[in-house]
Amino acid sequence: MNDLERITTFRQDLHRIPELSFDLPETIAYVRSVLEPLSCEVTSPCESCVCAFFDVDAACDRPSLTTPTTAIRADMDALPIVEQSGAEFCSTKPGHMHACGHDGHMAMALAAACWVDETLAQVHAQDAGAGTGAADAAADSAAAGCPLPRNVLFVFQPAEETTGGAKNVCESGVFERYGADRIFGFHVWPDLPAGIVATRPGPLLARASETTLTIHGTSSHIAKSAEGHDALLAGTHFLTEVEDLMQLLGETEPCLLKFGHMTSGTVRNAISAESVIEGSLRVFSDEMFDRAREGVKACAQEACARYGCTYDLHFSEGYPPVVNDRKLYALAQAALGEINAGAEERARGIGGASIGEDVAAGYVKMHGNGLATIPTPLLIAEDFAFYQRHLPGVFFLLGTGTGIPLHSDNFRMSERILLRGLATYRALLQTA
Repeated sequence: MNDLERITTFRQDLHRIPELSFDLPETIAYVRSVLEPLSCEVTSPCESCVCAFFDVDAACDRPSLTTPTTAIRADMDALPIVEQSGAEFCSTKPGHMHACGHDGHMAMALAAACWVDETLAQVHAQDAGAGTGAADAAADSAAAGCPLPRNVLFVFQPAEETTGGAKNVCESGVFERYGADRIFGFHVWPDLPAGIVATRPGPLLARASETTLTIHGTSSHIAKSAEGHDALLAGTHFLTEVEDLMQLLGETEPCLLKFGHMTSGTVRNAISAESVIEGSLRVFSDEMFDRAREGVKACAQEACARYGCTYDLHFSEGYPPVVNDRKLYALAQAALGEINAGAEERARGIGGASIGEDVAAGYVKMHGNGLATIPTPLLIAEDFAFYQRHLPGVFFLLGTGTGIPLHSDNFRMSERILLRGLATYRALLQTA
């Protein structure tokens, strides 16, 4: 089975069995069925998590006192969406769909694990073929010639779409147990040409915090509106004030707060006694989060004071921002060399937006055949951020070329793009 056949099988098999959050019995069983026959230690360090550790030191007869470990992460959970893609391998679970590409993320990681296993098997074969009399020399040669300079840990996590399963993995101690000191991961990305590998140093994805403002007023008949305290007017005033605040804060650093849902009042001829306004705050640093939170609080205070109301304001903890470690980014950039070689031909063959179109639109900046750059941070969130607060990490985006948004019931991608993710992992795992 070649790489494309293997990665296609993994992705389509997993696409058929989407499961949600921590409730992943079939997905976990599938992942374990691929990993357990390999020369790795398979564990579950926390709820609904599967890890596979390849002890490269032991396989290559190297001293194991100081060799660190590179971690590769894949998320396993799907979304509560009714699939409309029409794929032959569509979801067999009504109301569940891999609409965010996590099936592809798992497929790349599983294919990389198989490659690590095959690489170590070749080392063993060379050692065995050396003959009894040359055993010591063969062992020395294997240690010196092993193409994997570090041990390898694969992490398959739950609940990226819900509560942030990455946080549980970090708290499990699995990285300390296996000596991991760097981590890499991918997300497929519709706004990049098919097969393009891209990222950026520093901030890449935003911190997300669900924001809820509840305004408490006093109801009265509209004919006696002076006797009431209008929670609806306070809410609309708050929204205009927050819009001005975001424009001001955005002059120094990208940030966003938008409200998509508001409920207020009970009937048309009574002053509203309560407004509930729900939105999401996106920032790229803890400092900006604190500034935005204080600014929003001031807007709520001012609006409510104007109309004689009180309020409750809540910000969820959310996910931290995804911030790529700059030293590790530089190492990865060098290791990946010409990872985007043949990009034009590949993009044309797979279809979708051309590289020139996406460059012109500002979605990506190409650097010859090297690792492409995302020009500005993106206002989406990802729980890979928890790993980066625990150890240095770099998160990559992999173009689907389709333009079909993530979380769409029609989300589709070609398995051919996943080969570039596999090639990326191979290069990174061969980097000291």
